[in-house]
Amino acid sequence: MFRIRRFGRLTRGLRFRLTATYAVFFALILIGVAALFRQRLANTLDAQAHDGLEQRWAAMKGFLRIERSSATGRNEAFWYYDDKDADESRTVLAIKAVYLITDQDGAVIPDHMSKSRAVSQTYAAIGIDSADSIRARVAQAVAAAKPDSPGMEFWSVRTGPGGVNYLIRSGVVYDESHVAAVRHEPHYVALGFSLANEEKTVRDFSLFYLVVIPCALIVGSLLGWIVAGRALAPVRAVAQTAQRISGSNLSLRIPSSQAGDELDYLILTFNRMIDRLESSFQQIKQFSTDVSHELRTPITAIRGQLEVALFTAQTAEQYREAMFNALQDIDRLSQIVRALLLLSQAESGQLILQKAKLDLSDTLRDLVDQFQIPAEAAAVRLTADLEECPIMADRVQIERLVTNLLSNALKFTPEGGLVHVSLRVAGAEAEMIVEDTGQGIPPEHLPHIFERFYRVPTPGSAPPEQGLGLGLSFVAWIVKAHDGTIAVESEPGKGTRFAIRLPALGATPEQAGAGTIPGGRT
Repeated sequence: MFRIRRFGRLTRGLRFRLTATYAVFFALILIGVAALFRQRLANTLDAQAHDGLEQRWAAMKGFLRIERSSATGRNEAFWYYDDKDADESRTVLAIKAVYLITDQDGAVIPDHMSKSRAVSQTYAAIGIDSADSIRARVAQAVAAAKPDSPGMEFWSVRTGPGGVNYLIRSGVVYDESHVAAVRHEPHYVALGFSLANEEKTVRDFSLFYLVVIPCALIVGSLLGWIVAGRALAPVRAVAQTAQRISGSNLSLRIPSSQAGDELDYLILTFNRMIDRLESSFQQIKQFSTDVSHELRTPITAIRGQLEVALFTAQTAEQYREAMFNALQDIDRLSQIVRALLLLSQAESGQLILQKAKLDLSDTLRDLVDQFQIPAEAAAVRLTADLEECPIMADRVQIERLVTNLLSNALKFTPEGGLVHVSLRVAGAEAEMIVEDTGQGIPPEHLPHIFERFYRVPTPGSAPPEQGLGLGLSFVAWIVKAHDGTIAVESEPGKGTRFAIRLPALGATPEQAGAGTIPGGRT
């Protein structure tokens, strides 16, 4: 049973199927080639047999004379050749090996040389033609001398003793009468040629291929099995590597053969897929760590405040204060959960943008006006330089983007500083810049500011700024969702500059060259 299951798995394998397919096609090709060559060989041998018999017929007409015998008064077959010439003797013997000569009525005439009937023993064994068939062929041959009549040659294949086939060529030969008043009489002559050698050659060729084809199939199948195994080796390597891959060893890669073929492309694609998986696993791991840290802080605070109130509070005011502090931390926890849910929906495609035509300058102007009060409270000057710039965008998400940037700018800009918002049309894009004269961001932190929960450490001994570390993640997603780009420049102690480019509507070259953006800081 185990062997049967193992054989079943083997036959279902790709290597077996490739080898079997190769063997079937190879067998069909071999059989087709063998059949083609066999037919070509048979046709060639048949043509040679016809040519050989045609040559004997031509030689026969040179040696044979049918004349009336003075002794018997009947027509007899006379052979005129030099019996001392070996070639002529051999040719006449070959002609008379299988021959028949009759008169026009089918009666065999005498052979003057052999003093017997003009028919060989072999032809007699094959079977002398019937008188009716001889008369019909003679009549047809005589008629052939007239225009538009069939030819005078008659070909047939007949089986003789021992199953040997003979090619028979027959026709009409006229007698050599020396009496002018006597009309030349037609006589029926048939010559035969043994096909034994030709048939043996074809039969030997067929037997040879019957032996060669199975041997060639066995050798070809073994070679196909080896070649298929080598060709599928990289595929097995991919499968074995995939089995070893887990969350703890995503660094595994399959070495490329540098062949540039389809399997090399498969290996490259698989390695790239593992790269993406490894990056996704790292992001998930980092996200889980960040979420755990962010959720643990308010939960720990709530637990500590409630435990203090439970064990130490004496008055209603103390309980009320503990509950108030706990509610603040719960509110922070709720903000984190809502922000995570919104960001998860956005990145998974569940948050669908409601794009409509929007004048970005009006939206920025309204938001700048709203932030004037918190700017005055922080003793920071908030200014704007805005051009009219229509875009297709989701107003809610654009407002969230600008709100996050302005909140960060005001938060990290000291008293007396400046936050400036500018908007202009640059070619086919709307370029929005939010810059401040705040504390800036160190260069080593710039590549990470758009990551979730990432906060730039506060320099010196200043207390860390409160925040979820998700605002700039939202900003990056909103810009990407609107097919835009975002770039950030910052220098510690001098400020930060966010430049956002979004596709604009109806921008003209004149608009692209109009307006300026302040490049310095005050």
